[in-house]
Amino acid sequence: MSVRLRPLSEQVVLITGASSGIGLATVRAAARRGAAVVLVARTEAALSSIVDGISAKGGRAVYAVADVGVLADVEAAACLAVERFGRIDTWVNCAGVAIYAKLVDTPAHEHERLIQTNYFGVVHGALTAVKHLRARGGALITVGSIASDFPSAVMGAYAASKHAAKAYVESLRIELNSEMAPISVTLIKPSGTNTPIAEHAANHVDGEALIPPPVNDPDLVAEAILDAAQNPRRDVTVGGIGRLQVLAATHFPGLYARFGGAVAPLLSDPDRPKTSGDNLDQPGRGGAERSVHETGRRISLYAPVSRHPAVISTAGLALLGGLVWAASRYRNRGAST
Repeated sequence: MSVRLRPLSEQVVLITGASSGIGLATVRAAARRGAAVVLVARTEAALSSIVDGISAKGGRAVYAVADVGVLADVEAAACLAVERFGRIDTWVNCAGVAIYAKLVDTPAHEHERLIQTNYFGVVHGALTAVKHLRARGGALITVGSIASDFPSAVMGAYAASKHAAKAYVESLRIELNSEMAPISVTLIKPSGTNTPIAEHAANHVDGEALIPPPVNDPDLVAEAILDAAQNPRRDVTVGGIGRLQVLAATHFPGLYARFGGAVAPLLSDPDRPKTSGDNLDQPGRGGAERSVHETGRRISLYAPVSRHPAVISTAGLALLGGLVWAASRYRNRGAST
């Protein structure tokens, strides 16, 4: 079934994890383009300030204080959106937390809390979104990670949660497609992104936690999200080098299993003191799109191409054809000598 999505300027967009990072960048970008935005997060002070800023510029915004790990909170946020704006056109699951630790050193209660937010937050968002989108149609967008496509040292619990969320989203897509529901289901998979997630993480490594390199600006991810809000996409990877990491881990799993731990030293700065506190159990301050420690690349040649699977497929076929041709030439040359 073909899914038709409204222009962004005519949409009501609900975004979880809206008080910082990718969620906040997406909120502001959507509001600038005329969408009515519903911000969902745990930090009321930050949400109130962000909404005031959008309203002062003539935008339409409202917020709901909610923990995505609690289904009743998520359902209440959806009801607020309908009460204020009449409907929901796009739902964006963007809330997430992180732990920096070896798996054997990860406290059980932290691991469970991370799963509650990163996995069940997606489940609660998706279940609620489908109820509201099934009749009118719309987009369900989940911000995952390239960590859903390969394992990770030091961020193993985070990677596991993203693997689980990916499986849930892709299975849900199959079920909705089979019943011809008018809902576009998209998984956005960012590479390392310059957000405060490392500063907000539960950190059990030496020094300040860092974003996995190379680091991209959150606006690149926001652009991918807003594109999927208007054009049905299946999945989109943000960051060309991140995509190469996925391919390397997929095609050379033995080497990756043996040497993947070499990236661990890149995930912390022992010369910089740790940020005190984390946002696993308690909300953080919010209000910041970017990390204070790192700078993200604002331009990606791969990002716009990745939103067009036909282009990627054509390029892949061309590369495969070139390799076959080169191999054939090599064999023929060897046979003639």
